[in-house]
Amino acid sequence: MTDRRSDVVKHDPAAGAAKTGVPTQEALEAHLAPYAAHSAQSRGRRFPEAAPSARTEFQRDRDRIVHSTAFRRLEYKTQVFVNHEGDLFRTRLTHSLEVAQIARSVARNLRVNEDLVEAISLAHDLGHTPFGHAGQDALNECMREHGGFEHNLQSLAVVDDLEEHYGAFNGLNLCFETREGILKHCSRENARRLGALGERFLEGRQPSIEAQIANVADEIAYNNHDVDDGLRSGLLTVEQLAEVELWQVHYEAARSDFPQIEGRRLIHETVRRIINTLIVDLIDTTKLNLDRHTPTSLDAVRAAPALVAHSETIAAQAAALKRFLFKNLYRHYRVMRMANKARRVVAGLFDAFTDDPRLLPPGYQSTDALQQPRLIAHYIAGMTDRYAVKEYQRLFVIDDN
Repeated sequence: MTDRRSDVVKHDPAAGAAKTGVPTQEALEAHLAPYAAHSAQSRGRRFPEAAPSARTEFQRDRDRIVHSTAFRRLEYKTQVFVNHEGDLFRTRLTHSLEVAQIARSVARNLRVNEDLVEAISLAHDLGHTPFGHAGQDALNECMREHGGFEHNLQSLAVVDDLEEHYGAFNGLNLCFETREGILKHCSRENARRLGALGERFLEGRQPSIEAQIANVADEIAYNNHDVDDGLRSGLLTVEQLAEVELWQVHYEAARSDFPQIEGRRLIHETVRRIINTLIVDLIDTTKLNLDRHTPTSLDAVRAAPALVAHSETIAAQAAALKRFLFKNLYRHYRVMRMANKARRVVAGLFDAFTDDPRLLPPGYQSTDALQQPRLIAHYIAGMTDRYAVKEYQRLFVIDDN
């Protein structure tokens, strides 16, 4: 995935607006702060395209993501609980929508680009395997001798190459800034391979404010909604959560304000208050950081330390909640049992396809032995939970019917 960046095709937006009455991209983003990412100043797309009318470049990115095949598949990909375990648990799709909602709220208060932050939020999990982190760990182990597997890089591969919606190019041909936000982590080796997109990892620079917001919004969403799902599943109890300060403070406040409520209503009220506290603190602390560093452009944001952050007190409380979830939910024996099954499915599929690539659909078969493992990883990563299970059964289970 060598970065083949080119600038957006130049045009005269003012002239077009005068003829059609459609506002220019500059007019649509006139309210943004100088440190925000502006569509008209984007570093462009890999393949040149005429500028959109009636929407900005980042709105076009968001729309392409929403209409992509990979985005639809998120509905049947695991967050923590595998899809068949219940209809009310979070999936990658509902998680992505929740991240986008939180991120847009923060972006609006900071006067940065809501469309960009939404595009990044909706795309950040496109490369996730079936079965959540257990599936990713299993696929990474299978790919150890072939460059490994990392879902951020896979999300980038999806939007750069794997989607097949457009006649002129593979992928979605997203703006540089959207692709940058999708890539939250990257090894130095991969960063060098990615060219301009990987430079910030080599130079120790930051991504846009919008990318930073999406990253923190992701943590806010999954920590708090995993609490909700953990309680709903019965794997966590309110009594256990009493040891977590961030939970207990808001739980007691909710009980005090609404002594008549209990059960699910009390849990929802508590989680709602926690999320609100985290968002407000994030906005307030980030505003202080912006005032302290006074960035006057996106380039100044890149050169500054990370600006989007919580206060020390709230950051410590959020970290304690994260540690609690790791110990009591993600390492719960029932979750570990399902994770073990997931690893067996992913590893079994990979081994079967490696032993005989003719079992793969034609588009994933290659005469290049070095390329074949990556194509297998692409195929498995694109599966939903239930498709992976069915594929495993088709390969290994003899049906007498």
